[in-house]
Amino acid sequence: MSMIILVGGEKGGSGKSCLAQNLAVYITQKFEANVLMVDCDPQRTTSDWIQARNNDPSLTPINCIQLYGKIRNDLLSLDERFDYVVVDCGGQDNLAMRAAMSVATYVVIPLRPKRRDLKTLPHMEDMLSTCKMVNPKMVATIVMTQCPALPTQFKRILEAKEVVESYNLRALNSVTFNRNIYDDSEESGSSVIEIEPDGKAADEIRAIADELFAIPPENSHEFI
Repeated sequence: MSMIILVGGEKGGSGKSCLAQNLAVYITQKFEANVLMVDCDPQRTTSDWIQARNNDPSLTPINCIQLYGKIRNDLLSLDERFDYVVVDCGGQDNLAMRAAMSVATYVVIPLRPKRRDLKTLPHMEDMLSTCKMVNPKMVATIVMTQCPALPTQFKRILEAKEVVESYNLRALNSVTFNRNIYDDSEESGSSVIEIEPDGKAADEIRAIADELFAIPPENSHEFI
């Protein structure tokens, strides 16, 4: 059975598609895995990225399909053909997000350390706890994205993580900082790992993935 990883959340602009794309490339490389991306976002950001990617013969192709609405059964039927399914779910389609949460092994919710992003936490916590009843193995994590790189702003990141934990949600230690290379990679159908393998952004993606996969699903009942 394949592993389903949902990258979702209600807040637009937090870099969901970018994170989903970079995780998909990392998984493809590290595990030599057959990865499928599922684009549930009507903006088609990931579908456009895949199109650009698959037009570049120097990049490893990745499969992608678009699904909307009640996608639970679709996701379950895909698990025989792929090792990993990475779902990119935009904030507009709550139905698809809930459906994906009901079958996902890992749920990753990117949020910027900003008040307007953190305001979505009460509803996300409510949605996650409901889905946890259906899918007790699910590991839900919040990852801080587009963090300000100035040392004087570091307190802001720590405070944001404390807010996350106040809702009994798990904030990853690993974060992404505000870097142009994330935008550049998305435009070119590539990933930060491929553009600059030894760069700081590539290290951020690896750290997020490694920290995420180090959390065993069977222990996730502690966080119900």
